[in-house]
Amino acid sequence: MKAHRPTPPAHCSFDPEDWLRLARCWHPVARACDVDNKPHKAVLLDEPLVLYRINGQAVVARDACPHRGVPLTLGFHDEAGIICPYHGLRFGEDGRCNRIPASPDQPIPAKLNLMTFPVEERYGLVWTCLAPDTDNPAPLPTMPHWHDAAFQQINCPPFDVNGFAGRQVEGFLDVAHFAWVHSATFADPDNSQVPDYSPQETDYGFTADYWSSVSNYPSGAENRAPPDFRWLRRFEMHLPFTATLTVHFPGEDRLVIMNAASPVSARKTRMFAPIARNFDLHIPVGEVHAFNLRVFEEDRLMVETQRPERLPLDLTLEAHIPADRSSIAYRRGLKKMGFGEFFLV
Repeated sequence: MKAHRPTPPAHCSFDPEDWLRLARCWHPVARACDVDNKPHKAVLLDEPLVLYRINGQAVVARDACPHRGVPLTLGFHDEAGIICPYHGLRFGEDGRCNRIPASPDQPIPAKLNLMTFPVEERYGLVWTCLAPDTDNPAPLPTMPHWHDAAFQQINCPPFDVNGFAGRQVEGFLDVAHFAWVHSATFADPDNSQVPDYSPQETDYGFTADYWSSVSNYPSGAENRAPPDFRWLRRFEMHLPFTATLTVHFPGEDRLVIMNAASPVSARKTRMFAPIARNFDLHIPVGEVHAFNLRVFEEDRLMVETQRPERLPLDLTLEAHIPADRSSIAYRRGLKKMGFGEFFLV
C-alpha cells in the first residue's frame, strides 16, 4: 500500500487549499450495503475511487490500475480480489497486488499496490478520508440513536444534486423555508413565522434547538399531536458537510435524519440520508425512502438554482434575516476552519 501524497487531482474544481482542508475530513462515499466484492465506482473531491470488499472488509482506492492507469471499475472480481480488465492484475486486501498473469513467478513490487485510503463503516455508510492528518485526525460525525436497540435503522438510496455541498447543507439547516418549500410533504403554508432560536457552538460545529408549532407528520396524515404541542427540532452540525436533525414527536417518539452531503466536486453533491426512528415501525421501508426523497426533491430546485453557486463566507456579500441564525453559524464555522470565501476555483 502506497503512502498517499495529498495533492488535488487533475481538473480539480476546488481551490487547492480548500481541497486539502476538505481532504482531511471524513466523507461518505457509498452505502455499506451497496459495496460487495465487485468494483463499485465513487467520486470524492474530484478524485475517482473504486470500492470493493475482500473477506468482508471494505477497500477504498484510487480508481486507476498502477500498471497502465485503466479504471478498475471497468474490471471484475473473483474471490481473491478485483481484476484489471487490461492485463489481469488482481488486487486484494489493503489494495495489494496479488497476481500478475503475464509474469506469475515474478515477486510483486510494492509499486503495483493500489493507492488506498482509510475506511470506516458507520451508520450504514462507507466513509473515507483522502488526506488524513495523523497529528490532528478529524473525527467522524456522530448520529443520535443509531445504535439504540429500540430504534429502526434505515438507509435511503443516495441521490445526486447538481450544486455545492455547502449550499445543500445550509438548506437542510434552514427553518424559514418549511412553509414555502415543504408544504406538500409536512409543513403548513399558513405557519411561516420563525420563533427565536440560538445556535450554540461546539467542538465539531454547533447545535440549534428550534421549537415551533410546525408539525412533522406527513401532510394529509392523521395529526397525533395535541393542539398546543410544541415541536423540538434539534440540529447538530458536524463541519463541514454533515448534519443531523432529531425531531421530538409527542411522548418519547423520535426521528433522526442524517444529512451527509458528499462533495463529488465543487458543483455536484451525492446525498446520503441514514434515518433512525422508534415509532411507526410497521410502515414499509420503501415508503420511508419515497417520503424522504420527496422532501429532498422539494429542496433540489432551490439548491441547483442558487447564485452564486458558491457559498459566500463573507457575511456582507448576502442579506440576512433573524431566521438565518443557523446559516450564519454555519458560515462562521467554515470560516473558522480556514476555508476561503467561495471554495470554487
